[in-house]
Amino acid sequence: MTLVAAVNLVVGGLFAAIGAWPVAGFAGLDVLLIWWAFKANFDDARRLERISITEGELVLDRLQASKPPEQRRFVRRWVRVELEEDRERELIGRLSLVSGQSRVAIGDFLAPEERKSLAKALRAELAIPRI
Repeated sequence: MTLVAAVNLVVGGLFAAIGAWPVAGFAGLDVLLIWWAFKANFDDARRLERISITEGELVLDRLQASKPPEQRRFVRRWVRVELEEDRERELIGRLSLVSGQSRVAIGDFLAPEERKSLAKALRAELAIPRI
């Protein structure tokens, strides 16, 4: 960020020196937008969803940089895994855990094929009876 800010400061200063002072403001705006993009990227990299399946329940723990930790519990027998798919166009949409009227989207940060693989693994794990 220091390098980006320094380059934009030099470029903005050169344009201001030749009389094109509005360019200096846009150079500063570039720095602000790049800083915001890096911050959003680093916050997304620290997102975590952990799913634990026990004998009687499925537990979803979420950790995000800007929010307090969240935990959702589902009765194992009543939870279903739903994956939105358009097979004609080969599109994979949102992955959700559904129990009654409650629907929680999971894995939004995953690639489509990873969501499909996760849905398959969760369905298989929920189908195995625990004794």
